[in-house]
Amino acid sequence: MPQLILASSSPRRRELLAQLGISPAAIISPDIDETPHLREEPARYALRMACEKAAAVPLSAGQIALAGDTVVALGRRILPRAADGDDVAHCLRLLSGRRHNVFSALALRDATGKIRHRLSSSIVAFAPLDAGDIAHYVAGGEGVGKAGGYAIQGRAGGFVRWMRGSYSGIVGLPLFEARALLRHAGCAIG
Repeated sequence: MPQLILASSSPRRRELLAQLGISPAAIISPDIDETPHLREEPARYALRMACEKAAAVPLSAGQIALAGDTVVALGRRILPRAADGDDVAHCLRLLSGRRHNVFSALALRDATGKIRHRLSSSIVAFAPLDAGDIAHYVAGGEGVGKAGGYAIQGRAGGFVRWMRGSYSGIVGLPLFEARALLRHAGCAIG
């Protein structure tokens, strides 16, 4: 059975893997340029990022690397991973009263360099948010570091009128797709 290296420092991805009964042997956060290419479509960007992260992790024989990337998009516009409260507020103003796409890509690389990937696509509709809603959310700090400036598994879950797709994908690791990739690689799934 291969030894899994998680190419992500996200605690949410570790927690979601644990739901499948999997604990990575090691966690390595790859350092890559995450700048979108000019006119790059959000789904393609998410897949490219996941594949580049998986490729950036050094592996030994018998090891596999699992990497992921989650992108929040309004049409073709990729929203940033919020660096601070101003970014969070900006994203929430854009998402207020609108629906948006969440693309969560996974890439699994084996020691030979072969990469397999999967993409989860979801739609989330936010209720209209007023300035007080946004200020309160920003003050909590939850959206900093998150794609699109929010965490659906936290207080932002109260902004969601409806969603279609993979909840775990919106959180950051689509479990159905992860299970398929890991089973194909020979991992025992709990």
